[in-house]
This record gives sequence, structure tokens and C-alpha cells, in this order.
Amino acid sequence: MSSQGPTLPNEPVDFSIDLGEHEVLRRAHVLDAIGPDWDPVAVLQGEEAAYDLLYSGLSEEQQRVYDDLVAAGVLPRRGHGHASP
Repeated sequence: MSSQGPTLPNEPVDFSIDLGEHEVLRRAHVLDAIGPDWDPVAVLQGEEAAYDLLYSGLSEEQQRVYDDLVAAGVLPRRGHGHASP
């Protein structure tokens, strides 16, 4: 093994990568993995239902914290001004 390390080229080397082509390939792999039965509308509806359940039945203190987070712009307002009962 040489103590001088690797030999570097004296001229610039082009390290270009076509990210557009790579992104198309990545998306194709993602869609292939998801499968043909994927329903994005149903997924979004399921996420909304999960958030409704997450913010349901809050105690007074939890509701106060929720309202503070909404007022600060950390969480979106859900339902009619309060988390679902």
C-alpha cells in the first residue's frame, strides 16, 4: 500500500448525474411498490378520520393546549372551532 494515497487527475472530472431520469425511475419504483389498488382519496379520508379521532374527547386542559397550538399556527383548526367531542 502506498503511503502517498490515491493519484488525483490533473484535469477537472465531470461528475454529472441526470437527476430527472433518476426521479422518474424512483417514482416508477414507488408506484410499483404501492400496487394498482392504491386509492389516494381513500388514504386522505382515512388520515382525516384518524386526526378527528386523535383530537376527540379532549379534557379541558388538553383542549386549552390544542387551542393554543391552533392559535400559534402549529395545528390546523379542526371541526367547529374545537377538537371533535
